[in-house]
Amino acid sequence: MEPDQLQGRGIARAREETLDGAADTLPDRPQAARAAAASRNGIVCMVLGSALLTMNDAILKWLTAGYPVGELMFLRGLFVALPITLLAWRDGGVASLRLVRPVGTIFRALLVVASAFMFITGLRYLPLADAYAIAFAGPLFMTLLAMVFLGEKVGWRRWLAVIVGFLGVLVIIRPAGEGLGWVALLPLGAAVFGALRDVVTRRISAEESSTAILAVTTLAVTLAGLATWPFGWLMPTARDVALMALSGLLIGGAHFLLIEAVRLAELGLVAPFKYSALIWSVLLGFLIWGDLPDFWTWVGSAIVIASGLYILRREAVLRRPERTVPRPSPDPS
Repeated sequence: MEPDQLQGRGIARAREETLDGAADTLPDRPQAARAAAASRNGIVCMVLGSALLTMNDAILKWLTAGYPVGELMFLRGLFVALPITLLAWRDGGVASLRLVRPVGTIFRALLVVASAFMFITGLRYLPLADAYAIAFAGPLFMTLLAMVFLGEKVGWRRWLAVIVGFLGVLVIIRPAGEGLGWVALLPLGAAVFGALRDVVTRRISAEESSTAILAVTTLAVTLAGLATWPFGWLMPTARDVALMALSGLLIGGAHFLLIEAVRLAELGLVAPFKYSALIWSVLLGFLIWGDLPDFWTWVGSAIVIASGLYILRREAVLRRPERTVPRPSPDPS
């Protein structure tokens, strides 16, 4: 065989090997498409779940004008039972409600009781958007509490983001001027208890099912509301009972969507979209009560949200596994 023919066959073989190698490195297009669709669905679930939560809080704010907070917590809890029953049926029935770490799950439920009581009480006195803007300080507290209770290392970047975020909270509250007053401490306290709840959730979520956690939490909130009965309840009207039922269905549906969001997509991708709740709260607050946040509330909210988004981004970067770059093979020649 002539040298030119040998060289031609060698070039053709090299091309075939190159194409085969490229084909091996190409992503599976159907799999990539499914992953992209799941990510989009996760984002949609997070946005819709945040919208349902905001609608639920708008209903509670409306009802706090005429009913004690404990009574609202109790009656809403009764109606949340239906969505939880459907979730349990979907996840395998009674077996999905079995507790593996009952102490941690019950402690988490008590934290939710404290957070719910403070936030709903705050809704009675604060515009809806203002309460949400302050409660968005939760990720800032979460960063500090994770360092204390989970032993997570917090670098200077996240420390700086936490400090800037708390400055944003101060801009919203404006304690030295004509700010929101002491009632601003209610959603702020709810944010602290909510951050503690998330710390406990990280500890127990690997062993407890989401349905079991939600069921125990709902039971605790319902019983805590019932415990306030001796302090005086009011007989609700049929219209208000319907609103409480709607509130229960909304919060049950919201939790389902939020669970689905994390199941479908990475937490670092969908978590920032929970801040869409501020948009819903401004819209509902304006349509129902004619409330609009003032200039400083907008500024403080932007600072808090930007700090929270940066913390989420840094946590996603730090948890991402390091990519090992393969060393080039030595040249055989």
